[in-house]
Amino acid sequence: METGKRTLVKTIIWQIVGLLTMSLVGFAITGSIISGGALALANTGVGIITYITYERIWSRINWGRRA
Repeated sequence: METGKRTLVKTIIWQIVGLLTMSLVGFAITGSIISGGALALANTGVGIITYITYERIWSRINWGRRA
């Protein structure tokens, strides 16, 4: 099982990647750095909570693991 600290570090790194990607997508769609950044920040906030929950649930499932 993963520690909570490991899950948190993985989440932060993944969300940084997502923030940069979503900022570019938001800018491409809206043509505005401010609007694109706002969309990216909202997405990151939701993504952090969702990812931590997802990882913690999967850490309790033994399916597909080797003993």
